[in-house]
Amino acid sequence: MLPSDVCGVNCFWEAAFRYNYMKTQPSETVHLAVVACGERLEETVTMLRSAIIFSIKPLQFHIFAEDQLHESFKDILDDFPYEGKVNYTLYPITFPSEGAKEWKKLFKPCASQRLFLPLILKDVDSLLYVDTDILFLRPVDDIWAFLRKFNSTQIAAMAPEHEEPRIGWYNRFARHPYYGVTGINSGVMLMNMTRIRRKYFKNDMTTVRLRWGEILMPLLKKYKLNITWGDQDLLNIMFFHNPESLYIFPCQWNYRPDHCIYGSNCKEAEEEGIFILHGNRGVYHDDKQPTFRAVYEAIKNYSFGDDLVRSLLQPLELELQKTVHTYCGRVYEVFIKQLKKSIRDLSIRRSKGS
Repeated sequence: MLPSDVCGVNCFWEAAFRYNYMKTQPSETVHLAVVACGERLEETVTMLRSAIIFSIKPLQFHIFAEDQLHESFKDILDDFPYEGKVNYTLYPITFPSEGAKEWKKLFKPCASQRLFLPLILKDVDSLLYVDTDILFLRPVDDIWAFLRKFNSTQIAAMAPEHEEPRIGWYNRFARHPYYGVTGINSGVMLMNMTRIRRKYFKNDMTTVRLRWGEILMPLLKKYKLNITWGDQDLLNIMFFHNPESLYIFPCQWNYRPDHCIYGSNCKEAEEEGIFILHGNRGVYHDDKQPTFRAVYEAIKNYSFGDDLVRSLLQPLELELQKTVHTYCGRVYEVFIKQLKKSIRDLSIRRSKGS
């Protein structure tokens, strides 16, 4: 293998064929992908823990990480009590040789790797990609079920970047096309990758429709001086021109600080609770948003097999009650409403032996 910061003509495809013994998994297996670079090991592991705790179907993790992180991932994940329901595969970070250095440095180190997952994981039909700063507060199976809601033209699902246009970023500052009223956030991205690989995309660079692997580099070349959020901006541009291809799921499936720091503006979370927590802007690791950090610390410190009420829920609720001086803390109930239900449902499943 070439050094991690260099990628030759065959390096990109090595990731595709390195594990080509992996055939398409049974439909009941949920495929989850994440990209980890730099100081993201602990955060990624905590996300994976949250996926394992409540999930029902078998999980297949696709972990794309810098070479120096592989041994640490193996040591930690091999120690998890999977009970036979979790498998994982580690992949190197790889980009096409054309523009490899640009792709690697786009927005955050390695973040744009997600754009190439349909081309690398050729044998995977559908995939849930999440950022490292995601926490699942209900079974991954439930967001996976959105695949069945796709109509014949939809290839992916994401949540809006904002619910409230007055605080929206794209509609106020973007210098490029974006999807819908406030854009989309790609931190949680559900993909039918078979459809993605087959689709020819409308675009503003040529009258000819381009396939996924053909459109990425031209997009970067045209817009690289106008984009701020890297690969997320490129996805916004793509779905601006192909809006019929996107399924939008509600904000509680990608709940971020912007949903509460200026006052609560995710009505679905207020009614049903947060389903997936997204601690972007590093809020798990500073004191600016203690509600988000409290949830992260609770899941990070939970030991598999311990009682979820006594070891996770009750300590978390006590910590959240200390955050009521903040805007997000004022609505701390939304952070545990679904969590309580997930724990109750898990207890019922265990009592039935399922």
